[in-house]
Amino acid sequence: MKALQRPRTRLLDSAKASTRAPKARQTRKISTSTSNVTVGIRKEDPGRLWERRCPLTPDAVHELVREGVQVLIQPCERRVWPNEEFVKAGAQLHPTLEPANIVIGIKETPLSELDRLKSPVNGRERTHVMFSHTAKGQLYNMPLLSRFVAGEGQSAQESKLLPRLVDYELLTGEDGKRVVGFGWFAGAAGLVEGLTASALDFLSLGVSSPFLYLPRPYSHPSLDDMRKSLRSVGEIISTRGMPKSTGPFVIAVTGNGNVATGALDLLKELPTCFVKAHDLPALVSDPATDLRKVYVIHVPSSAYLSRKQSNEAFDREDYYANPESYESHFHEKIAPYTTVLINGAGWALGCPRILPSSALPETIKLARNVGRSRFRTIADISCDINGGIEFVDRSCTIDDPFFYCDASGKEVPANRAVQDDVVQIMSIDILPSELPLDASKHFSGALNPYLRSLVKTYQGISPTEEDRVAMDTVDRATIARGGELRPKHAWLGELLTKSASSAPLVVPAPETDRTDLDLAADLGGLDTTTKGKAYYAPSTSVGALPKKRRALLLGSGMVAKPAVDELLSRGDVELVIASNNLTEAQELAQFHDPQTCKAVRLDASDKVMMSQLVSAADIVVSLLPAPLHPPVAELCIEHQKHLVTASYISPAMQSLDSRAKSSDVLLLNEIGLDPGIDHCSAVDLRDRIEREGHKIVSFVSWCGGLPAPEHSDVPLGMKFSWSPRGLLSAALNDARFKQNGKIQTISGQSLLSSYFPSVPLVRGLALEGLANRDSLPYGETYGLGSVDSMWNVFRGTLRYPGFARVLDVFSQIGLLSTSPKDAVILNSTHGGWQSLVASSLARKLGDRRGASDVRGMLRAVVGRENAEETWAVLEDPVSPFDLLTTLLAHKLHYKPDERDMVILSHEIISVPKSSKTKRAVDPLTIQGAKKHTSTLVTYGTPSILGASAMARTVGLPLAIAARKVLDGKVKVRGVKGPGDCGRPLWGGVLEGLEERGIAMKESVRPLATRGDLMKFEDLLGRTDPSFMHGAHGLTFGGMDRGVTSDPSFK
Repeated sequence: MKALQRPRTRLLDSAKASTRAPKARQTRKISTSTSNVTVGIRKEDPGRLWERRCPLTPDAVHELVREGVQVLIQPCERRVWPNEEFVKAGAQLHPTLEPANIVIGIKETPLSELDRLKSPVNGRERTHVMFSHTAKGQLYNMPLLSRFVAGEGQSAQESKLLPRLVDYELLTGEDGKRVVGFGWFAGAAGLVEGLTASALDFLSLGVSSPFLYLPRPYSHPSLDDMRKSLRSVGEIISTRGMPKSTGPFVIAVTGNGNVATGALDLLKELPTCFVKAHDLPALVSDPATDLRKVYVIHVPSSAYLSRKQSNEAFDREDYYANPESYESHFHEKIAPYTTVLINGAGWALGCPRILPSSALPETIKLARNVGRSRFRTIADISCDINGGIEFVDRSCTIDDPFFYCDASGKEVPANRAVQDDVVQIMSIDILPSELPLDASKHFSGALNPYLRSLVKTYQGISPTEEDRVAMDTVDRATIARGGELRPKHAWLGELLTKSASSAPLVVPAPETDRTDLDLAADLGGLDTTTKGKAYYAPSTSVGALPKKRRALLLGSGMVAKPAVDELLSRGDVELVIASNNLTEAQELAQFHDPQTCKAVRLDASDKVMMSQLVSAADIVVSLLPAPLHPPVAELCIEHQKHLVTASYISPAMQSLDSRAKSSDVLLLNEIGLDPGIDHCSAVDLRDRIEREGHKIVSFVSWCGGLPAPEHSDVPLGMKFSWSPRGLLSAALNDARFKQNGKIQTISGQSLLSSYFPSVPLVRGLALEGLANRDSLPYGETYGLGSVDSMWNVFRGTLRYPGFARVLDVFSQIGLLSTSPKDAVILNSTHGGWQSLVASSLARKLGDRRGASDVRGMLRAVVGRENAEETWAVLEDPVSPFDLLTTLLAHKLHYKPDERDMVILSHEIISVPKSSKTKRAVDPLTIQGAKKHTSTLVTYGTPSILGASAMARTVGLPLAIAARKVLDGKVKVRGVKGPGDCGRPLWGGVLEGLEERGIAMKESVRPLATRGDLMKFEDLLGRTDPSFMHGAHGLTFGGMDRGVTSDPSFK
């Protein structure tokens, strides 16, 4: 089931959205028939001033209503969506929700309201779903829990009809990981709150910080707006720098769960430079440190934890088993050098605190010795009162977001901020409420499969396998049912009894919205189920971390970094990066905990070592050249390990399908950018179009990786954040597509002279295009139906104007030749580059030998053994194609301050399914035809630790898909592409990408005129004979689609 899901832009146009719920639906009588199911959406407790979130979006409500579910909603003017949006979606306003079988909200239901909603509906128990804050024995919510548990004097029949309590916090997958929550948004909002608080604190130092220009989270309409605000501040920092008097701005982030991930993700919008603990002293003391950057340290446990007394280095396995034997040195090694501490780590009894109260005086003293801006602000997003940061003894509100405490931990007035012995603390406990729109969209999408499984339980519908998984998840999240506590929560009965008798109890730490902290990651592996018992149950034992999954990444090239960061983002994966370039692999691993990320040298031809690495992994992710994937796949089948790649499915890979199925192995391919995101978005769009009663008759898709416009004034209009080999290879492929009902073909030798000179996709941006391989099989790949009934089926590659013309000249003069007869030999004996080799050696030796004795000179400089090895290389013939690839990679690489751009665009024409279109028909002649567009434009981050747009759009979907496979979300086996794996895969990839700021923007409108087809019609409607030159006799059925050596060949 989906673990992180956010709905994308609506497909419905505004006209349809305003009419999709007719008045009859708005005023119909509420049915109480047992054949119907009613879902009720609560308004949140009026006392929660800032609570504007909603568990379901209007779109989610609309889908439920379409499926026959009645949806009631309590009126609320404070909710992020107005009442009218839900009414338009088909919901009905209802003051009490008493007819509802299932009642859902965000926070706890007020007791007075819960007492009205205890009774069964038509003789069936009612279900309440909420963050009940009872599972850990929270004393203040025992009265709430008592409403779900039978009391004295109640009959067995009455008890069975008491409502069922399902807690969002307990919705977990089989691996124990949370699948519904708000932690990521807590991290995102908490980061910004910490930065704005820091800016106000700087004023007390008499210093103006660029972060004064950063609005607080709640003032942003959406997450995208908040990202834009951060980018604006980042531009100020990049231009003017941070204040000289306060020195480098250092942010320390703790934790490895969703909270830390949210904070780290938002930091990408700033000009950041990631550093390690040992870098901090020199960084803050060096007057030459660049103040135009923000320095970030994502603090691993190994950087500050060590064994007590012996001071032995951190050992993860030992720590899991004996956390009480370790102590924190955070106050010495990290805190004195920070400007802002972002705490996203949870804490459990028996574990060392990050900053105990006893260490606070020394921490402040050390920090002030380093500089007056050090250890000034703590943003405690985890908000564990008296927890990991022990002196944080209360939570804050959005109205009053921070307070100051002195070295004793005592809260002091804000006017004490000017003194040296104080620290500012931001500890807002409902941070996700500051981003109600995006947080609600995410939550609704994540909740959807589990809510639907509940609905089907009431409907008595036979469940699918996916439904059964969701039902099991809901069952695990049930605290009480039928008047009884579930067995794993039976220990709460003692607390209920004591609560009823007013017996004294240990009062737990206040609950916060950080309920989906991945504590197993944040606490170095402590079991979240035992955390509650450590606080409140008789047992105080600490559980061990469930075994981490192991991933093997093959390759360390230009698209690897985002994949590495994503695979390690949740803390439940150990990664081995295997590459023939060990230095490159080590650079990828250096910013991650060495206990969870290791780099090893691997020659892909070393089958023994490759086999050992594959056998030790749970999943293999390959960034190797495509021809090397089938041998890796063979080993994955042998060792029963899943494989994920971004390359096209080649015939050699496809031939392994039956063997993979027999071994219960998934060989997932085509999950990068193109192929990858294009597949996922096309299938997703098709799926929604079909649900609206339409079918697709025209499909046109363009994709390209390009320099950003400001950096495109170079030969070919291209720069490379990946190997140029794939791009040059793609320019030599044959192409076939369907246009205006006719199949068109272009030979590889004519592709560059048959380009499309104008592709008007992005306003103000001139682009040209090339046909991309054989488009026709994608009719089947995307489930569009028979190609015979399609008017257009086309996939193309985008370039800047002039690319095809210049590359065509290169082809004509032989620079794109891969033929052995055209190969160049580099040693001086055969001509080639003799001037380079011979003259360089002659200068080295003082010109003592003649140019003809190159071999002898080589021995004199590097020794006999090295000379023979080098000579063998110089004697190998090299094709002009390979030489040009090397030259382009050297001449046209991106500089550190330059960024790239990726554009992906689908244009789809749909018509009503009732239209009789078994053969291709001009869609302009069909009544009700619509034009759908779906476009992605994203830019790279030009910083030392940033990532190119190409790297992110290839590496992220690859890693997100790998995580879905690891999490057991993908059930199919064999050789598959993303479209074969169902919504959990392709939907999950799209949703994960949107969480990371990579989203398709969609629109739909009626198809009215020929101008609506300009994007494709004017380009391909040419009649010049040269367009078809060389196309005769082409065969596509046996084309090897795996010839490109790079998954991001565009």
